[in-house]
Amino acid sequence: MIFCCASTAEPKRSNVVTTQTGMRRVETGMKESVVLNFIKVRTHRTEIIGLESIRFAQISFVETGTLVLRSTRLRNHDHSHRPDRLRRTFRNGPCDPACAVCRCASRIYRACSRLDLKRERAELFSQGYGFIRACQDVDELLAKERLDVCIAITPVERIAEIGIKLLQAKMPCVVEKPLGATVGEVQRLLEVARATNTINMVSVNRRFMPLLVRGMEWARTAGTLRYVRCTMLRHARTESEFLRQTAIHALDTVRFIAGNVSAFEIRRLNPKPPHWYAIDLQFESGAQGRIDVLPTAGMLEETYELVGDGFRSVATSPFGPQRSLRCYQGNQLVIEEITGSDTPDDVISGFYGEVVELVRALTDQQSPKPSIEDVYPSVELCFEIANRAEEN
Repeated sequence: MIFCCASTAEPKRSNVVTTQTGMRRVETGMKESVVLNFIKVRTHRTEIIGLESIRFAQISFVETGTLVLRSTRLRNHDHSHRPDRLRRTFRNGPCDPACAVCRCASRIYRACSRLDLKRERAELFSQGYGFIRACQDVDELLAKERLDVCIAITPVERIAEIGIKLLQAKMPCVVEKPLGATVGEVQRLLEVARATNTINMVSVNRRFMPLLVRGMEWARTAGTLRYVRCTMLRHARTESEFLRQTAIHALDTVRFIAGNVSAFEIRRLNPKPPHWYAIDLQFESGAQGRIDVLPTAGMLEETYELVGDGFRSVATSPFGPQRSLRCYQGNQLVIEEITGSDTPDDVISGFYGEVVELVRALTDQQSPKPSIEDVYPSVELCFEIANRAEEN
């Protein structure tokens, strides 16, 4: 699917709160504030998207299967600023002018149109979630709407095709990892991004996980990073493309933490598929790293450890029985943050921060991070590691 954004305007209303299916309007005293909170096809993904004077369209390229959708809850929020606790509550109320998220959210938003390969499904979705109209063709949508940005959520085999179409149309866009099904597709996407210089962003949510970001910030003050480790545990993930299409998250995140990789080794930990892997990394910075990929470990958990002389930071996120950050120094636990049940998954998982970065960049007329150029080395390395694993 693709979320497309286009300029629109709407007059100021009286000081009332009205609710429609798919959106809530809250008068802020300056401009009408509406936050769109969409659940994508994946059950664990929630994105809160906002930008002043923006329209949204959604395009789905899911030809088979069932759309897993829950009712949207659209909310203003305020913060508890206690440093020892990651906590965020959502409720109707005034925005915090000191918060960049609040400033992004206190704008005008409007659902514009949704595209689906099956028009009847697009029309049903549009009626239920407040979209103005339904479309069935990408070119039709781009021709009809004055769009500002498209967020393309497509199957892996369509990522490069749709991304190239948007880049060549000079349409600012967000595309998914792993950027394509083959190295050739990914390279072509990168070439077009460079040639067109179109604003683009890659959806790699781990870079925006608050627990990880907080741990990285603390580690930088604690000393020099010498070792980083990711343990990626999953339950019953037996697909052959797990390394390329899912473990890319772990590889990109450790690159985000420790920088570019200069060398690697990969070992299979079991003789028969589905395979478990141990990936050892040497970073250009001199740090060492390790990724343990265990797709059938009987549980869902992901941890990131940052270690240096006299300190260690451990972030469990976005998955785990207890999402948390623990920082140790001098044989003491100096920081502990445990997410509560009232913390939305989209915030914990980084999707909220990812979209805030997009909104901030578009608002400030800047290029959002990370771009296709930024993430390409992660994808290239991941494909090389997977190829090496298949050869051994």
